[in-house]
Amino acid sequence: MTDEDLIAALCEADAVRFGEFELSHGGTSEYYVDKYLFETDPRCLSLVADAFAERVGDAKLAGVALGAVPLVAATSVRADSPYVIVRKRAKEYGTGNRIEGRLSEGEEVVVLEDVATTGGSALDAVEALREAGATVERVLVVVDREEGAREHLAEHGVELEALLTASDLLADR
Repeated sequence: MTDEDLIAALCEADAVRFGEFELSHGGTSEYYVDKYLFETDPRCLSLVADAFAERVGDAKLAGVALGAVPLVAATSVRADSPYVIVRKRAKEYGTGNRIEGRLSEGEEVVVLEDVATTGGSALDAVEALREAGATVERVLVVVDREEGAREHLAEHGVELEALLTASDLLADR
């Protein structure tokens, strides 16, 4: 898969939109990457899963709930690697888990994420996994908006690897 293939698939799924949008961290943007449109599109999901599977190695996978769950599930199948789901906070019923799935002390984990802006949700997941005893040094993301996530994660010893950047998406615009 090339960057152009993924960009074309995202555009065909209508997942890249232009206008004025409010982002989750409170800022605004002239473009928006709708993760739910690309994660529910079979072609996009397949391309992302293949690309992530090539990059994860032997590590266990982790997906940030809710947005990255389809990504981590599809990648798990492609890479034949087990995964865990990291909730934003521990559930208040049942087992009360914050991390769903099996995780062993010292296990190497790669976090999968959809879109990175500041890196806050990815870092939150990394910290929860580290508190649970995992070793986490990498986050793989579909789109890095290039708004500080890479630097923010690096300050915490985490490398951000993106399939695409905002520059890639906006190059022909």
